[in-house]
Amino acid sequence: MKRIMFAICAVLLLCACSAAQQEEKSAMATYHLLSSHVVAGRQGVAFENGYYYVSGSTTLTKYDRSWAVVSENTDPFSEGFEKQVNHIGDIDVFDGEIYCGVELFLDGEARNIQIAIYDAETLRLKRAFPFAPESGQTECSGIAVNPDKGTVWMCSWADGESGRYLYQYDLATGAYLGKVHLHAVPQWIQGVAYHDGAYYLTADDGDADLDEPDHIYKAVIADNATHCKVVEEKTLDDVTKQGEIEGLCFDDKGQLLVLYNRGARIVLGMPVGFYDGYDSEIHEVFVYQTSGNEKQ
Repeated sequence: MKRIMFAICAVLLLCACSAAQQEEKSAMATYHLLSSHVVAGRQGVAFENGYYYVSGSTTLTKYDRSWAVVSENTDPFSEGFEKQVNHIGDIDVFDGEIYCGVELFLDGEARNIQIAIYDAETLRLKRAFPFAPESGQTECSGIAVNPDKGTVWMCSWADGESGRYLYQYDLATGAYLGKVHLHAVPQWIQGVAYHDGAYYLTADDGDADLDEPDHIYKAVIADNATHCKVVEEKTLDDVTKQGEIEGLCFDDKGQLLVLYNRGARIVLGMPVGFYDGYDSEIHEVFVYQTSGNEKQ
């Protein structure tokens, strides 16, 4: 009898787990690739008021809805910084201002991390303030504004402790508010975006040498939470060629935009040589329609 009861319990447990997995899977959005666009920068993409903004490591470029260049800043570090910086990561745009995580980055190591805010019209620096060293963050690969809570969030590409958290700052004052532990942690986080109550993370966790795709993850962070669950949202198996995923954002139609680099070999976060058939790195923004997020 005990064996029969054990078998029944095991079957019920398996059914419950299967049902939970099916529920979680059905809750995931589906993504339909609409278009791709070659752009000038390799780091991040953002959208506001009918314009796209793309960051290169040392550039900011503004595009209209047809992806024609409107303006460009090719020397964004020329003024306004007290400490040396040479690298912009993934970006965000809010209320006419471009939020950038900037740093001095070389061979996989970073210092002088700062939050730099540029004017979305002129692409000129307006102000900058340093990160909080007590946070334990050692690199900034991306930044996102949560207008619902009045906060700014930073992510870290660095391996180890730094890359296990999202770091929160006050949007109005720049004060450090704390960090949230990611469970389970995506490898090599490249970008972060806030959309409709959730945070989306890109991770360069595929091996381009083996034609492995990178991924997008999703997390919902409760108020005053110290940790959050991270779930896989999308596998990037429909890009032109496997390479290095970077930043992401959502536009006013609820479409997902993802920046992807191809052609260059990446070592310690930096391009080193090219794959066969390439003599330069190509940066593309892929645009996806997301089920359930369509806006008219």
